[in-house]
Amino acid sequence: MKWSLFKANPARGARTSRLQLEEIDIAVTFKEVKNVRLAVRPPDGRVTLVAPHHAHLDAARAFALSKLEWIRRHRARFAGQAREVPYQFVTGECHPLWGERTLLEVIEREQPASVCMDDRKIILSVRPGTSMTKRAEIYQDWQRSLLHEIIPPMIAHWEDRLGVQVKRYFLQRMKTKWGSCNIRHGRIRLNTELVKKPRNLLEYVIVHEMVHLLEPSHNARFKSLLDQHYPAWREAKAQLNAQPLRGG
Repeated sequence: MKWSLFKANPARGARTSRLQLEEIDIAVTFKEVKNVRLAVRPPDGRVTLVAPHHAHLDAARAFALSKLEWIRRHRARFAGQAREVPYQFVTGECHPLWGERTLLEVIEREQPASVCMDDRKIILSVRPGTSMTKRAEIYQDWQRSLLHEIIPPMIAHWEDRLGVQVKRYFLQRMKTKWGSCNIRHGRIRLNTELVKKPRNLLEYVIVHEMVHLLEPSHNARFKSLLDQHYPAWREAKAQLNAQPLRGG
């Protein structure tokens, strides 16, 4: 979240510091920005504050203190969310796929590795002795292939609806964002974790990022465009925020 506070100084190198407000540790970065950016980041509620370069630490402390209840509310939300346990990629595990818990079956055989769906199960076929790390890599490549199947038609549909063009999209495993948009180059970036969420939430993130090609900021016009083209965006956003967080 951003708040206007100070005028920015000419560009110079960033500097960092830390604040301790009661039980909350805050990482502070002073750099060339116009607005204060305060964020509570998943999965553990880490708090960061970015302020204009010339601001004093005391001013940053006073600002963070004024938002202390806001910080606590968001940290409590993350603390209350379910978290995925680390997977071993063995038979009997349940893996999230498109919003549903899906049983994994691992088959060891002397054939090239593969992943497929069979009778509502995920079948991971690997050579005997394949390590957990390699199993995870094979499985995640399959997840990416599922996203690559579904994303281009969604983008094409919303290009027609919104009258914009996405020149390229990327998949990336991100810790703090579901998506991002490079407005200058017409590119969007999507979190690979979206394959675990219901398809409508993937579509919401795609629409959200594509609307940024019409309006860069999260201002009233941006929300109005979402209201016009994707009226259920508030519900989708709340649902996405309530989804289990990825484990360590």
